[in-house]
Amino acid sequence: MLRYVIRRCIGVIPTMFVLMTITFFMMRLSPGGPFSTNRKASAEIIANLNRHFHLDEPLWQQYLRYLWGVLQFDFGPSYKMRDYSVADLLIQGFPTSLKLGLAAILISTLVGVTLGTLAALRRNSWIDYGASTVGLVGIAVPNFVLGPLWQLLFGVMWGLLPVAGWGQSWTQMILPVVSLALPNIAYIVRLTRGSMIESIRSNHVRTARAKGLGERLAIWRHALIGGLLPVVAYLGPATAGIITGSIVVEKIFSVPGIGRYFVEAALNRDYTVVMGVTLLYGFLIILCNLFSDIVYGVLDPKVRYE
Repeated sequence: MLRYVIRRCIGVIPTMFVLMTITFFMMRLSPGGPFSTNRKASAEIIANLNRHFHLDEPLWQQYLRYLWGVLQFDFGPSYKMRDYSVADLLIQGFPTSLKLGLAAILISTLVGVTLGTLAALRRNSWIDYGASTVGLVGIAVPNFVLGPLWQLLFGVMWGLLPVAGWGQSWTQMILPVVSLALPNIAYIVRLTRGSMIESIRSNHVRTARAKGLGERLAIWRHALIGGLLPVVAYLGPATAGIITGSIVVEKIFSVPGIGRYFVEAALNRDYTVVMGVTLLYGFLIILCNLFSDIVYGVLDPKVRYE
């Protein structure tokens, strides 16, 4: 296991290098630039700005300059928010995105595992049908549709919850967290239901029942661990996906996280902010996948990472 973790950690370096290279050249090849949308500025002013930020240099020279900065953990300044560097924006916005993402994944796991387990234990009952309906709705309706719908129903029509903002009250967290959590609840419900049905029918659970172990203890001690293995494998990329997927939700509910900075930077061709957020998200995805593999190996002794 230790050798596997070390090997995966070493593999982070070339993966991040490829991600940075692809993102860098994709951003530069897209039409427009950071200052091309500023119609009030003259051509001379734009040329001076490009010269100041080294945007008039050849692409390979810009790339080497940026690579050298990244090696020193310097992601450069923001082209649009002049008083902030990329590191300042990440430090300022990431705690909010992390809080939103962790709350969503916690609710997704608790609700999804509970509904999936109940559906597996009560097959073909109203609980099973209800959990399947939740799974179907969560998968079919994306969060960029659910978000405005929650705002319209709970905020505008019924006036129960605030439609936007963050930090003034805990009620401001409800709509964005639910919008972000519901699609993952759907996947976890379906995974848990299928794996629990298979685990309940396995030989070791039958043996435990034959030896006189009660139904609840047999499920809790034996069936649940085997049933949760696919969920654990899913939670690694899902956790990273929730944190990175909060980009749309943060924009809809005006949450001051790095997702909102990413959307605005992509629209304004703020190269350095897009690069910084992409590298951070890529690192989070790799880290969450590694943690998921480690937990999976601990829960299932048959798994050996060699």
